Amino acid sequence: MDMLWSGWGDPAKAAPLPETVTGLLRDWLGVKPRTAEPVALTDIAVPEPGLEPAALQALSAAVGGEENVRTDAESRIRHTRGKSTPDLLRMREGEVDDIPAAVVLPAGHDDVLAALRACAAHGLAVVPFGGGTSVVGGLAPARRGPFVALDLRRMDQLLALDPVSRTATLQPGLRAPQAEALLAEQGFTLGHFPQSFEWATIGGFAAARSSGQASAGYGRFDEMVLGLTVATPEGTLDTGRAPRSAAGPDLRQLVLGSEGAFGVITSVTVRIRPVPATRVYEGWRFDSFEAGAAALRRLAQDGPRPTVLRLSDETETLIGLAQPDAIGAAVDGQQSPGCTAIAGYEGTDEDTSYRRERASAVLRDCGGTPLGEEPGQRWAHGRYSAPYLRDSLLDAGAFVETLETATFWSRVPELYASVRDALSSTLTEAGTPPLIMCHISHVYENGASLYFTVVSAQGDEPVVHWEKAKHAANEAILAAGGTISHHHGVGTDHRDWYVREAGPLGIEALQAVKRRLDPQGLLNPGVLLPLD
Repeated sequence: MDMLWSGWGDPAKAAPLPETVTGLLRDWLGVKPRTAEPVALTDIAVPEPGLEPAALQALSAAVGGEENVRTDAESRIRHTRGKSTPDLLRMREGEVDDIPAAVVLPAGHDDVLAALRACAAHGLAVVPFGGGTSVVGGLAPARRGPFVALDLRRMDQLLALDPVSRTATLQPGLRAPQAEALLAEQGFTLGHFPQSFEWATIGGFAAARSSGQASAGYGRFDEMVLGLTVATPEGTLDTGRAPRSAAGPDLRQLVLGSEGAFGVITSVTVRIRPVPATRVYEGWRFDSFEAGAAALRRLAQDGPRPTVLRLSDETETLIGLAQPDAIGAAVDGQQSPGCTAIAGYEGTDEDTSYRRERASAVLRDCGGTPLGEEPGQRWAHGRYSAPYLRDSLLDAGAFVETLETATFWSRVPELYASVRDALSSTLTEAGTPPLIMCHISHVYENGASLYFTVVSAQGDEPVVHWEKAKHAANEAILAAGGTISHHHGVGTDHRDWYVREAGPLGIEALQAVKRRLDPQGLLNPGVLLPLD
C-alpha cells in the first residue's frame, strides 16, 4: 500500500477533529474553514519525463526490465518531495515543478550499482527514496533538470540473523513494521519506534540518524548500526567488521546521517534484542516544565533509566497532544493543569519491575504525582497518530508544523524560551498568531531534545509565513547553542544552518568526500551539502 500522495499514511486513519478542537482553532487562532478542496491527483498537470530513449533503456537494463522503471504520472507524483507541511500544501495545490523524471526500482546491491552507472553516463541526478517520510526537504534536490527517484521498496529482505551475536542484516527498503515482524518471528526486536514507524524504512533510519520514542532504553538508530554496505558511482563501500574498532576513524559514522549524498545504503547490520516479556507505560504529573525537566535529567544521569521517557510542557498537556488520541479532552476540563510525563518500561518481568520501582521513587522525590497506567497506555495507543492529526488540521484550515533540536541540560531553558519567542513573534507579525507546544522527546546523560509543534491559521500565504518563522527559529537555535537537527536530518531546509554549525573546514572535508564518491555530484544534489 502506498502512502496518501497529499498527506500522511493511510487516509482512512485521518479522523475528523472533535468540535472542542475546531472551536479552539476558531476562537483562539482565528482559523477559517477551507474554501476549496485540494486538487485531485488526476487533475495535476505533469510535465513529460524529458528522458532520452537511451537513458530509459540503460536504466531498464540496470534494474531487470522496463517494468521496474516507471514514468507514469501517478508514480512520479507519489515520489515528489516528502511530508513536511509545506510539501503537503504545495501538493494540495498541484505544484509539481520538482517532480522526478522516472522512478527506478532496483532489487539489490548490484542493481543499485548498475543504476548509478547508468545515471552517471547520462548525467541524471539520483534521489534515494525509502518511505518518503522526510520532513526537511531530503527528497527535493536543489539541482534542476531531469532526475530519478531510486525507490528501494523491492529491497525488503532480512538477509541474515545471528542469534549468538544478536545481530541482523536488513535491506534498506524494509519498512519498520515489516522489519519488526521478521525479527519477532525469531524472538527479537530492533526497538526503534519513531513517530514515522508505520512508513519509514531501515535505510532511511540510517541515512537520517533517526531516533525512536524508546531511545532512552534502546538507543538511537545510529547507536544500533554495526555495519553498512553502500553503493556509490565509484563502487562499493563496506563498513563495520566488528562491534567496535580502533582501526582508524569509523567510516560507519560518515555514512550515518549522510542522507544519500555520499551513496545509496544497500544493507544495514544492526544489533537486536529479545522481544520484551513486559511493556508498561504510565503517566506522571509535574507542576511545571522546569520541575519535570529536572526529574528527567536526574533519571538520565543517575538512573535507573526507563525505556521511554518524555515530558510535555504546560501548553501541550493542556491541549492533550501528550496523548494524541485524546486530543481536546483537556479543553473540556477533563485533565488537570501542569505537565504530563510518560515513563515506559520494557524488558524481563524482573528488570521491568526493578527499574519501575526505583524510577518511580525518583520521580516522586522530584515532585511528580503518579497518574497510573491509563495515560501511558493512551500515549502508546496513539504514539503514531500525530501526523494523521496534522492532516485533519490542514483539512480544517489550520497550519501545523514541527521542528526539533537538542542541547546540553544547562542550556535547555534558554533554548526552549528562545525558540518559542522566535516562532511566536514571527508568526504574530505575519497575522497568524500561533499556539506553540513543546516536549522533551529524548534524553541523554548530558542533554535532551526539544520537539516543538506549532499551530496557527493558514492565512493567505502559509508557506511563506512558515519559511520566515522557521528561519527565525533556526537562528534562535544556533544562537542558544542548540543543534539544527536532532532526528529529522538536514535536507535542504536545514542545510544553510548545518553549514554554519559544522564550520567551513568541516564542510570542505565533507565536500571532498562527496567528490571522491560522487564525482559528478549526482547523488541528492543540494541536500545536506551546498552545491559546489
